[in-house]
Amino acid sequence: MRRREFITVLSGMAVALPLAARGQQQERMRRIGLLTGIAGEDVQTKVRITAFLQELQKLGWTEGSNFRMDIRAGAGNPTTTRKYAAELVALAPDVIVGTGSTPVALLLEATHTVPIVFAVVVDPMGAGFVSRLSRPDGNATGFMMFDYSLSGKWVELLKQVAPNVTQVAVLRDTSSAAGVGQFAVIQVVAPSLGLEVSTINAGDPREMERAVTAFAREPNGGLIVTTSPSTVVHRNLIVALAARHKLPAIYFDRAPVADGGLISYGPDLVSQFRQAASYVDRILKGEKPANLPVQAPNKYELVINLKTAKALGLAIPQAVLARADEVIE
Repeated sequence: MRRREFITVLSGMAVALPLAARGQQQERMRRIGLLTGIAGEDVQTKVRITAFLQELQKLGWTEGSNFRMDIRAGAGNPTTTRKYAAELVALAPDVIVGTGSTPVALLLEATHTVPIVFAVVVDPMGAGFVSRLSRPDGNATGFMMFDYSLSGKWVELLKQVAPNVTQVAVLRDTSSAAGVGQFAVIQVVAPSLGLEVSTINAGDPREMERAVTAFAREPNGGLIVTTSPSTVVHRNLIVALAARHKLPAIYFDRAPVADGGLISYGPDLVSQFRQAASYVDRILKGEKPANLPVQAPNKYELVINLKTAKALGLAIPQAVLARADEVIE
């Protein structure tokens, strides 16, 4: 080979090698963790994670090809969730998705460096997850479940669909920080509608069953089911108790209504998981959580189960039906 040709070949290799190296770096296997406080076999959890993975695939990420997924589910047990938070951080993932306030709090205890994208979190600033919504300035960002003012809408809607209700039991998890804000709003709104408020702890299913049974002995009662890991884990029991004791109940999510609950008003949580995938994609491509604003839902869904309303002897007002996003018959 002539000297000039040899130099040309070397020059070509010098250019090609960095390009090849960059290509290999871009194609390296990335690692995504996901921590939920709910059981992994929960139907709604599976639906949301499937939506997350489908959205990632649309964005060019294929599980097993260019990323690996590590999923941990605390099943409503804070001790187990804490263990899994530390376990996921120890795997040194590129990003972790945290769903629910308790898992996110535990992840942030375990790391201040691994990027965290959260979903289904009620009050990320009040909980101390971010310092600002517009610019979080930390290693976490994501999607708010709702503003606390939504809790007031639950009171109003329950009174609209069940006007005879004069007593409301609020099912909440006392271990959930977000429960305080939800209950505070309910307490403010309820008296203006002639409603007396009491609370039932949803943390222990046996205690909850006894408390609901005792509450149902009084006439004109209704239930408001606030968001917490416990009310999600025990949602089938809550729906069954409401049906057994003929108590009109409003929920924060459509899942209990699909299972026989009366009415729900809240965000589309499946959509939140798709949005979380978009933030994960941006972080994997180099953006920082601190620069990605926390986003609130721009739409809430009203879902009504007419079969349950009929069983309770309720006639849903036409004005409420007209506003419904979904009516289950």
